[in-house]
Amino acid sequence: MDRPTLYLLCGLPGAGKTTLARRLAGEVPAVRLCADEWMAALDIDLFDVAARIRLERQFWRLAQDLLRLGRSVILESGFWLRADRDEKRLGARALGASVQLHYLDVPLDELARRLAARADARPITRAMLDEHAPLFEAPDAGELALFDGRHPA
Repeated sequence: MDRPTLYLLCGLPGAGKTTLARRLAGEVPAVRLCADEWMAALDIDLFDVAARIRLERQFWRLAQDLLRLGRSVILESGFWLRADRDEKRLGARALGASVQLHYLDVPLDELARRLAARADARPITRAMLDEHAPLFEAPDAGELALFDGRHPA
């Protein structure tokens, strides 16, 4: 059996993480875990930060179990913080998995255009994007080199 892979999809809202995750899931045998989809299916407000944190913790536990079983996993949580990416990379490697970071770097104007075109009940506005985007810690070349593989957007 091939070594399992943890795929981390990193980027701001509207960057194309879910589109890429769906494509990857069709190309590689991997379990795809998407907090937005689960929250919508469970009728949980997508802006409920506490619920999102709880769900993403459960996803990480499930991902670790799947990696232990030799299954690859796609997590598309955005991974805004380097510390979160480091935790997942080191945790997956400790389980013998390879780890790929797929960083989708999209200009704010394009993100705003994409988000405005979505039919979400509670859309992410340009003002929200401008307020929260500075909190995103984009991976630099040194960090990207720590991963087993990555694909440019």
